[in-house]
Amino acid sequence: MWIDHHLLLQRRQALQAAGGFGLLALGDLLRADTGAAMQPHHAPKAKRVIQLFMNGGVSQMDTFDYKPELIKRHDQKVDLGLKAAATSVPGPMMKSPFPWKQHGQCGRWVTDRLPHLAKKVDSLAFLMAMASRSNVHGPASYLANTGFQLPGFPCAGSWIGYALGRLTDNLPTFVVLPDARGLPYNGMGNFSAGFLPATHQGTVINPEAPVPIADLRADARAPFATVEASREGMNLLQAANRRFAEAQPGDSRLEARLQMYEMAGRMQSSAPEAFDLKRETAQTLENYGANRAGPEGAFARNCVLARRLVERGTRFVQVWSGAGGPSNNWDNHTDIPKELPPICKQVDQPAAALLDDLAARGLLADTLVLWTTEFGRMPFTQGSVGRDHNGGTSVAWMAGAGVKGGTTLGASDDFSYQAAENKTSIHDLHATLLHLLGIDHEKLTKLHNGTNRRLTDVHGKVLSELLG
Repeated sequence: MWIDHHLLLQRRQALQAAGGFGLLALGDLLRADTGAAMQPHHAPKAKRVIQLFMNGGVSQMDTFDYKPELIKRHDQKVDLGLKAAATSVPGPMMKSPFPWKQHGQCGRWVTDRLPHLAKKVDSLAFLMAMASRSNVHGPASYLANTGFQLPGFPCAGSWIGYALGRLTDNLPTFVVLPDARGLPYNGMGNFSAGFLPATHQGTVINPEAPVPIADLRADARAPFATVEASREGMNLLQAANRRFAEAQPGDSRLEARLQMYEMAGRMQSSAPEAFDLKRETAQTLENYGANRAGPEGAFARNCVLARRLVERGTRFVQVWSGAGGPSNNWDNHTDIPKELPPICKQVDQPAAALLDDLAARGLLADTLVLWTTEFGRMPFTQGSVGRDHNGGTSVAWMAGAGVKGGTTLGASDDFSYQAAENKTSIHDLHATLLHLLGIDHEKLTKLHNGTNRRLTDVHGKVLSELLG
């Protein structure tokens, strides 16, 4: 367990005995209880994480998973023993409509839809046989983020903040940057702290929105809300909250509220600087493609912002590509040749530039970068030229702190239908993520409803083959 509950009880009893002095000290005490870092289990390689989540299910056989047999059997019916996919009846096999080429010293095959990332393959460690237990977006997305298919469990970013605490007092420990077009499947459930203290939930920020951070400043239509009036009101509210918190010691929501008010006050001065991309050089913005219009520019700017946030002490940043729903994401049911290229173009240049930028600033040495999706897609057609959901296999990659670039673990079968060699799961990826942060995934637990819960459930192994 990461929090000593006996010590916590002793502290609260001491507060009650201290009377008024205890009320004044409660805010600092609650910060210590809910945000303090514990000592790592072993020396960490990573201090911070940037996760690029491709919402909708990336088609692996159209991006990174080259299959000559699929090309050979194009337009033929192949019996895979599957009468129906997630939303369709299997059609004939469909080769990728995009040209393939080998890249780097490692020889990784990549289609021409990802030309910038293709140049980075020697820096990436690929998981080529990532399987999911579900081929339905909701459960698969929960699984990919929390390790469980049902809602109510903490996501990886929340677990990491809970275990390691914050690196700075001026910015949130866990920030979520959604696609500018909307939240992903499951909405806020992907970023939930679940049964962990509420202060560890993801802070969702949409820089493309008219108000990126809600309620950070007073409404301009309220001239009476001066800085002095706001401070006096906040002090009164905090005093009331502290008194209530002392009477309700088991309610983490109020503890989180106390911390959030204090964080908001600090962010009034720190956030404008952190989010001001005008402070970046013109060359940096051009490298990312941040001046482009539409979703491409929005994702690029989120990648720049992710780097700025980890540079300033945010521990975990999640950058999403794709909103929920039937379009504007990687869920290419209808037309792979038409639907996949735009979403690839949105991500390709910014993701590659992020790796270069982190490396140039000396941040990649202790920053882990992840590329993940909830599941893959089928090798046969849905309708004419679309592809259905496939939990059998998908591709993920890692780069940065402690990762051995140019390596590969696992392989799918001849058609990229099922994981065939060294099959891996999200629990293995989470175990490896925690390991690189200095955490033994079997020891990071929280007692909930009589069970010691953990991010990796009862599964997971560290993927040492991909580590340097």
